Amino acid sequence: MPASPASSRPVCPRCLRPLATCLCALARPTPHRTEVLVLQHPQEQRQAKNSVALLRLSLARCEVVVGERFDDAALRALLHRPGWETRLLYPDVPAAPAPAASHAAPMAPVRLVVIDATWRKSLRLLLEHPLLAALPRLSLDAPAPTRYRVIRAARRADQVSTLEATVQALAALEGQSFDGAPLLDAFGSFVAAVAARQRSRTEAEPG
Repeated sequence: MPASPASSRPVCPRCLRPLATCLCALARPTPHRTEVLVLQHPQEQRQAKNSVALLRLSLARCEVVVGERFDDAALRALLHRPGWETRLLYPDVPAAPAPAASHAAPMAPVRLVVIDATWRKSLRLLLEHPLLAALPRLSLDAPAPTRYRVIRAARRADQVSTLEATVQALAALEGQSFDGAPLLDAFGSFVAAVAARQRSRTEAEPG
């Protein structure tokens, strides 16, 4: 049984989480056509409240690459695959304006690139990697209310978890053929479980 490098606690070999917080029972296999590439900041990989592990377990075409800086050759190979059109899930913001947009529907299946990081670190990743910043953008005009605030604060009112944002983006790309509701329900159960553990730790602390 693998063990976490930070402790001797047994780790689930599938979700790579401590057995006490294993996510495998929450996974909801969700049919989808779009490829998903998650560029995950190293600090998020170690974050117990991170939503990407559940996303990876539930989406068959989901690749997670952990890193903070990428050389051009490696990044180009990740972003561009023959026969696929790449889109970056990121808003058009003044600090990192989106390239001129084409309103035509993609002619090929989409490879969706998602940045999993805090707002400040995601912007830094974008600014330091011109290949990433040059990608056509997909932004969520009116993101659905997030369940994430129960366990994790956000700087912006429109911020949602990586899982929620990806599910909304897949729904926008694939229409009614994509049903993300079971995965969002599973995410709600994940948030509730994390919140319960947080309350337990708070109540156990000496007053």
